[in-house]
Amino acid sequence: MEEISTSRSVAWMRVATLAISAFIFNTTEFIPIGLLSDIAQSFEMQTEQVGLIITIYAWIVAVASLICMLLTSKIERRKLLIGVFVLFIASHVLTAVAWNFTTLVISRVGVALAHSVFWSITASLAIRLAPPGKRAQALSMLAGGTALAMVLGLPLGRIVGQLLGWRMTFIGIAVCASFALVMLWRLLPELKSEHSGSLSSVPLLFKRPTLVRLYMLTIIVVTAHFTAYSYIEPFIQNIVGLSGNFTTMMLLLFGAAGIIGSLLFSRYSERFPSGFFIGALALLATSLLLLLPASVNEATLTLLCVVWGMAIMAFGLAMQAKVLSLASDATDVGMAIFSGLYNLGIGGGALLGNLVSLHFGMSNIGFVGAPLVLIALSWSVLSVCRGERRLQHQI
Repeated sequence: MEEISTSRSVAWMRVATLAISAFIFNTTEFIPIGLLSDIAQSFEMQTEQVGLIITIYAWIVAVASLICMLLTSKIERRKLLIGVFVLFIASHVLTAVAWNFTTLVISRVGVALAHSVFWSITASLAIRLAPPGKRAQALSMLAGGTALAMVLGLPLGRIVGQLLGWRMTFIGIAVCASFALVMLWRLLPELKSEHSGSLSSVPLLFKRPTLVRLYMLTIIVVTAHFTAYSYIEPFIQNIVGLSGNFTTMMLLLFGAAGIIGSLLFSRYSERFPSGFFIGALALLATSLLLLLPASVNEATLTLLCVVWGMAIMAFGLAMQAKVLSLASDATDVGMAIFSGLYNLGIGGGALLGNLVSLHFGMSNIGFVGAPLVLIALSWSVLSVCRGERRLQHQI
């Protein structure tokens, strides 16, 4: 009994290590959202111009995810993760000393390449390392690291940036990544590449209509979300006219709501898979549609951010679980494509939000994002109804 207990404890420690790593990677991906104004001021640029680094980062991940995964498909996973973290840390040091915007972009390219490999393999590794029968809980813990990046990472990084300068935020991330590297080296066992798939797996996966539909929904919904979320900091401060401290609190609540969303996923997603997924889309569409109307006072904006944070986390987890299930014979390839398309949506949303802000006013970012989610919601409802009709005919 003691051996079993120890084994389960070690298994959860290993999953927790991956969750901490997820926290660090997601913190650095989204930290520019909380520091756009400070970075723009230091380089004497417009906020909308600096916002393009979100698009550049995301689109590099989108292009590189599958390529990097295939190039590293035979490498032992523990060794690969350590190499990824070395690149990640070095790139953050370059970010901290960036002497112009071009150098900053180059440093973010290095982080993006590390990101593309990390998220291609981490979900499947979490499932492998989890105790038997605890796949959903392992994914939820991994998502918890993602949510904590918004609860702690993004607000804390913003606070550090305001007090000590945005460069110190990236130095802090590099230090945290160094600790995570030590944990990976000490805790993880040798992890041979399993079910990673190969280049030949790609056309096979795209012959699965349900999986292709999920991939397309990912692009649409993530684009919609980041059309508004990429510019939430200047929206709250410049459009709504609230303080920087209130903005930090909103980012904190948004991430905390994401943790609630991950807990709801762990409890209800397997019992009500279709209803949970459709409900998340409905809440996300409502949040974007009401972003500007809810900004009339602090209370309604706070409530909206909570609902919005829950919805996007629930959606992301549900999509991840579905992809892992539908691509179980080539999980790394399936997740590499998912990660790439997710980041295609992030970049597309940041670019769309940039164009909306420049040409139609930043106040309209929610109104532009909401119709995209409504399209995805309608498509999902029709797919569920068709599936139920087919089942009835078979009976």
